[in-house]
Amino acid sequence: MGGFFGTISHKRCTADLFYGTDYQSHLGTRRGGMATYNKETGFVRRIHKLENSYFRSRFEEELDKFDGSSGIGVISDTDAQPMLYNSHLGRFALVTVAKINNEEEIAQHLLSENMHLSEFSSGKINPTELVGLLILKGRNFVEGIENVYRTVKGSCSMLLLTEDGIIAARDFWGRTPVIIGKKDGAMAATSESTAFPNLGYDIMHYVGPGEIVRLKPDGMEVLRKAEENMQVCSFLWIYYGFPTSFYEGKNVEEMRYQTGYVMGEEDETEVDNAGGIPDSGLGMATGYAAGHKVPYQRCISKYTPTWPRSFMPANQEMRNLVAKMKLIPNKSMLKGKRCLFCDDSIVRGTQLRENSRTLKELGAKEVHMRIACPPLIWGCPFINFSASKSELELIARRVIMDLETGKDTMTKLADAHTTQCVSIPEERLKAYATTGSPEYNALVEEIAKRLDLDSLKYAKIETIIEAIGLPKCKVCTHCFDGSSSHTL
Repeated sequence: MGGFFGTISHKRCTADLFYGTDYQSHLGTRRGGMATYNKETGFVRRIHKLENSYFRSRFEEELDKFDGSSGIGVISDTDAQPMLYNSHLGRFALVTVAKINNEEEIAQHLLSENMHLSEFSSGKINPTELVGLLILKGRNFVEGIENVYRTVKGSCSMLLLTEDGIIAARDFWGRTPVIIGKKDGAMAATSESTAFPNLGYDIMHYVGPGEIVRLKPDGMEVLRKAEENMQVCSFLWIYYGFPTSFYEGKNVEEMRYQTGYVMGEEDETEVDNAGGIPDSGLGMATGYAAGHKVPYQRCISKYTPTWPRSFMPANQEMRNLVAKMKLIPNKSMLKGKRCLFCDDSIVRGTQLRENSRTLKELGAKEVHMRIACPPLIWGCPFINFSASKSELELIARRVIMDLETGKDTMTKLADAHTTQCVSIPEERLKAYATTGSPEYNALVEEIAKRLDLDSLKYAKIETIIEAIGLPKCKVCTHCFDGSSSHTL
């Protein structure tokens, strides 16, 4: 996915920029970059690969080079950024959090207009560069950003470091967040409000869908008003967000706790304890334990000194290995117990099946799973949710295919690319997505069987919407129910 941070101050902004960008590290793992602006010396930019290191360690020794009172930084799962431009709009640097599904089409159109694409990485188009070129087609920054909104299929939020402040623009449908913070003599914009407390910023404003604002050291100016409609991604609360972050005024950990509490209250399964699959399952697990009135126990712990999130390696086999190595089960807490575990989601299911077997081998009497969202049936066309290249990489979609065709071709969780795709009518997919339907019950039962679980239950869409606290029409749940595709 990715996250960005920008700040503008009456004083040197380097420390705030460095640490504020570092607080986006849970959102991306491939590349990091920063750019600052100084009226006397101009722009300074650095970009580093992060696959084998951390943002902090790559940029710490270069901080003296960033001498400015305004700056932007980004940690990305995709392209190299920030991009720098010198144009009729003036000089500026650009960072984005984007998924552009029509980038080839945009690139060809720009080339046909005699525009030049300068930044390629391994033969791939740089999405942030495309966004910059679309902005340059405007007579001013607002008109240029509106051109991005009209042209991009997918989503795009951005920060522009200009010679006259920082411009923050949120995706037209508000799929990814932008939060504005304020402290004496400084303003900041971020993807994750968890960057604010330790740097002394207070949340001042949640940028609305399509809204464009300009930051100066002493305040914020609205350049374009927000749209009424919004489709903010529900997975921000379920998985991506750091526990202390807020989106649309709702705290991530509070939402996870409430989801778990409701599931615990409704569940009649008898278990001896409840725990979470670290890290994003922990908040839900504390809520579940309270709602179900069972002890919260850490039967699995994460080895935090070295292991980031499991999607870091590009290779799926290595991702599986990282997922296994970083989670260490505790035999003493497992032996003879009916153990219940909470997790954010089941994507491919490969690692969960291995975990379930390992837990039983270590003495767990039973292994039960509770998931903080409904089954993932549709791939996400709006943000870079995972490295999946096909919906058949989703275990729920593979099981549906087997149930519909009467075959059992996927029991071994085969690579989706080696398996012939069978088209399932949309109405049949919707039947499997409807909680409590015969199709839904068959789907959940089969997934539990394939993952060697004694029971499996998913949160209902109604539960997560209530926990988020926004109207259903303002929250994107496409991957659960296939909705919102008309806004692509």
